[in-house]
Amino acid sequence: MPGKLRVTQIKSTISHIARNRATVRALGLKRIGHTVEVADNPATRGMVRQVRFLVSVEEIPGTGKGAVAAPSEARTGTRPSEDRGDAPASHRSEDSEEKE
Repeated sequence: MPGKLRVTQIKSTISHIARNRATVRALGLKRIGHTVEVADNPATRGMVRQVRFLVSVEEIPGTGKGAVAAPSEARTGTRPSEDRGDAPASHRSEDSEEKE
């Protein structure tokens, strides 16, 4: 399964050449702040490269070749202590550890 890219338009296409406006539209972007997921292939990478000053791009992890479904904790990058709103162990003060 090919990977995916998350592309977000961060600047306006006003006052840019028609070719750049058309490329942004062809990527599926309609307005500033709009985000789309596109297939990661040489064609879309080339399109993104042509308008790199108008968009921001990030690779979506786990969608590339040989990707294995990861547990939700690894996918979100948070630990259970952060989900509850508690400070992670590295950020707790020594006083709070003595009380527990």
